[in-house]
Amino acid sequence: MVVMGNDIKLFASLCISQGILNEESCQELGKNLTANTELLDFAQSILDHGLHDNFEEIQELLYQSEQRAAWGELAEFDPFCLETTPESTAPELKLSQSLTELTINTDGIAPAWLDPLQLEGISKEEARQAVIALLMAAAKYGASDLHISSNSRIFVRHHRAVVYKSEGVVSPEVARALNLAALSDEQITTFDAERDYDFAMPFSSGLRFRVNLMQQKDGISGTYRIVPTHAPSLEELGFKNAATIKDLLAFHNGLILVTGPVGSGKTTTLSALINILNQTREDHIITIEEPIEVIQQSKQCQITQRSVGHHTQTFKSALKGALRQDPDIIVIGEMRDLETIEMAVSASETGHLVIGTMHTSDASTTLNCLLDVFPPEQQPQIRSMVAESLRGVLCQRLLPTKNGGVALANELLLQNLAVSTLIREGKSQGLSNIMETGRQAGMVQMDYSVMELWETGRISDEIALLNLQNDMLRKQIRNRGSMKSSQQPAQ
Repeated sequence: MVVMGNDIKLFASLCISQGILNEESCQELGKNLTANTELLDFAQSILDHGLHDNFEEIQELLYQSEQRAAWGELAEFDPFCLETTPESTAPELKLSQSLTELTINTDGIAPAWLDPLQLEGISKEEARQAVIALLMAAAKYGASDLHISSNSRIFVRHHRAVVYKSEGVVSPEVARALNLAALSDEQITTFDAERDYDFAMPFSSGLRFRVNLMQQKDGISGTYRIVPTHAPSLEELGFKNAATIKDLLAFHNGLILVTGPVGSGKTTTLSALINILNQTREDHIITIEEPIEVIQQSKQCQITQRSVGHHTQTFKSALKGALRQDPDIIVIGEMRDLETIEMAVSASETGHLVIGTMHTSDASTTLNCLLDVFPPEQQPQIRSMVAESLRGVLCQRLLPTKNGGVALANELLLQNLAVSTLIREGKSQGLSNIMETGRQAGMVQMDYSVMELWETGRISDEIALLNLQNDMLRKQIRNRGSMKSSQQPAQ
């Protein structure tokens, strides 16, 4: 019997789990392969035999299997041999013996946090196992991010708060070993040259992590963002105006912006919007991300996902290529430079629905940042284009709640004649008045969303005051706080 390489087994297993192959077709392909067959040859055979025609999806699964093979993950079963196929293909993450006592609690419920002082001198394989243990611990803890940074304690971001998870600090040597454990030799060479590196880390259990590595004065720092295993609904995310937001997705052209500060859940909201489109329309969706986070399986729509750095060089080049791929909808993970914004606005005017994200806090700031990136002589033309193409701006924040969680506050600007006129004339400071009068049409101001969270008792006075701009609303909170204080019985 021919022994297939582990990378081919991982890739074939992914194809089976995604419905690209079934076990019988996989075995049939295996009959034509030899011990010298390369992974790319096997992938090409799927296309050649007409078993699947989505090259981008095959490419993404190739990327995932290469990453897992580089991590040392072994295929859980042989997809070319039916009798060895288990009922479940979920991976069992095994730790090396020297780290077992450090990484698993005796009750077996959840992984424990590692003591960096006990990781000095670990091998590359042990470093891989240690990072896996830390990632699993962070996921079970409910963190959004895990940080492994040189000369710092291990910490996570939990409900927007920094929580330290080790007593000892991570030495520069251990930080390098842990953070580079996931990379191939070629990737390490790239990181050493550029001092920055972004990639996605998938596990066959469905967990995915978005990783950023950087060189800083003390050594290497790694940030591991935990990606949701599925695309949640807008209602699950906390959007009480979900019906109005869904109405925006009925447009067949125009520009929709999803904005908010770093860590406010923009990527998760974006995946929710794509999922809605995928279930309600029959279009070709191209997403451009850095890197791909939530894997979107084609349902009613054909979805093509591209990762900047792996499938394309830049957002600009990906967007330029996307316009030649007959898309109906283009999703841009981040609009941050003149060329990308200009092409996005142009695409929204030429029959495409464009959805993009920006790091801005409210609708007025979003429009200013979108338009001010252009040189003065070009701004009148761009203002006219945006005035016609803009469909809506959805801004969001995650605020800490009284019970230790987070609550979503959001602002929604919808296009109407008054909004278009203000944009064209460059008078975005008047948007608040238009949004106030547009509440019946579904517009929402951030201040009123924050006030609703405060009035229902979900957030404290202090958090509400920090996130309100309206002086009258701030005064209302202070007055009610003063009344509560005066009603307190004397001690």
